[in-house]
Amino acid sequence: MPRIVLATHNPHKVEEFQALVAGVRDDLEVVGYDGPEPVEDGVTFAANALIKARAAAAHTGLTALADDSGICVDVLGGAPGVFSAYWAGHAKDAVANRELLLDQLADVADPHRTAQFVSVIALVRPDGSEATVEGRWPGRLAAAASGAGGFGYDPVFIPDAQEPGAERTVGEWSAAEKNAQSHRARAFAALLPLLRTL
Repeated sequence: MPRIVLATHNPHKVEEFQALVAGVRDDLEVVGYDGPEPVEDGVTFAANALIKARAAAAHTGLTALADDSGICVDVLGGAPGVFSAYWAGHAKDAVANRELLLDQLADVADPHRTAQFVSVIALVRPDGSEATVEGRWPGRLAAAASGAGGFGYDPVFIPDAQEPGAERTVGEWSAAEKNAQSHRARAFAALLPLLRTL
């Protein structure tokens, strides 16, 4: 069975990608990355995704996938963006990140709380060839966190295209619902033609 390495130490992302891949290529095994974590000093999602994928491909000799993603809030000019994981400091504290973001938007009315999750997936092969794809998931920020599902900013993000009056944060969605619609799912859909060539 061919293997690809997902360049992350985040077990949630490994599980999410395993589920996405299984839906289209059950003959392709996704393995986690156990090598050194590279310095993500890019200023775009694509740059950081490529940094991680290149490091994983070099360390393992396998084709590598890396995702760099975050939440981009319109009224904040696209922030936190690439700094989403570190918004409240270098501890990468998801709860602190969410609380800081909600505090910054405390006086912003609902129509102006628009945001989108963005995911860029980089694919780097051992021969050095590279590609990136992007997925965007529009929505808005809730006034308070709700739901225990997902991770990161999921409990404060309300995706668009839900029934009025029955809107939920991603923290209230099942994993299957999220995997079908998320920014990673959208980026992954764009990645499919590349995966079929592996």
